[in-house]
Amino acid sequence: MSRQFILRSGTLHAEITERGAALRLLRHGGRDLVTSWPADGPMPYYSGSLLAPWPNRVGGASYSFGGETHRLPVNEEDRGHALHGLVADAVWEAVEDDRDPGDPGDPGDPGDSVRLAHTVGPVPGYPFTLSLQVLHSLTPDGLTTTLTAENTGDTAAPYGCGPHPWLLAGGDVGEYELHLPAERVLLVDDLLLPRSLEDVSGTPYDFTSPRPVGGTAVDHAFTGLRPGADGLVRVRVSGPDGGVEMRWQAAELPWVQVCTGSALDHAGLAVEPMTCPPDAFNSGTDLIVLQPGEKAEASWTISPLGG
Repeated sequence: MSRQFILRSGTLHAEITERGAALRLLRHGGRDLVTSWPADGPMPYYSGSLLAPWPNRVGGASYSFGGETHRLPVNEEDRGHALHGLVADAVWEAVEDDRDPGDPGDPGDPGDSVRLAHTVGPVPGYPFTLSLQVLHSLTPDGLTTTLTAENTGDTAAPYGCGPHPWLLAGGDVGEYELHLPAERVLLVDDLLLPRSLEDVSGTPYDFTSPRPVGGTAVDHAFTGLRPGADGLVRVRVSGPDGGVEMRWQAAELPWVQVCTGSALDHAGLAVEPMTCPPDAFNSGTDLIVLQPGEKAEASWTISPLGG
């Protein structure tokens, strides 16, 4: 069984696993804020995992970069794509453990944190080397995760990232009220690859004003994110058990994939902020290219809303 790192702060409790450095559990009092899974697995539908060195999918598991064509292993067999990067099943190493054995209810306690590390590549289809570190930090305000990638190889490397939590608000997803401040939606073809970027106005995917999900099946990427005055985008989900907020810097993560899981029989609403859209390794849209020695960093926070 993978090693588990338990973080506590006030009424919040998180569990991080060395498998994928994933968020396995996040609880506020007696209420789960994300879909969890057993400590000994399996991890259903990438619940709580980190997506790197690309989020979402690489179409046909093939892309060109630096004048060469690269072919990745296919792990989305029904569509023939490479899905969600290379680190979800990797074993990460704890390199910094700052967990207070004292009373987590102490108002003066700043909370717990753990930092894990993993090196990606070179592997078939991704002949580049990235040093990844992720810091999970739990405070009374929520769980903040910061993922840092450094190109430790000798050549430029394509890169993108994001997380994959399924947010919980109790009951059926159709009962959830969703506030998604995104002006544009990426429509896709039958293989879930980008087809056209459209204004959300007049589509079923307009959640710029909070409204129930209802019967709308969503598995789309959104952009044109509207941040608040502090530069943070806030996606909020409310349901019978309360609410959950996920927030991040729009400049770092200008896209977000939202999935209702309607066809998966899976609890929760997936909210996946991303540095780039699906198939960015082929389109180049918002793709990060890390030169040797360069770093890229992105952070996001999950917090409870209400009681």
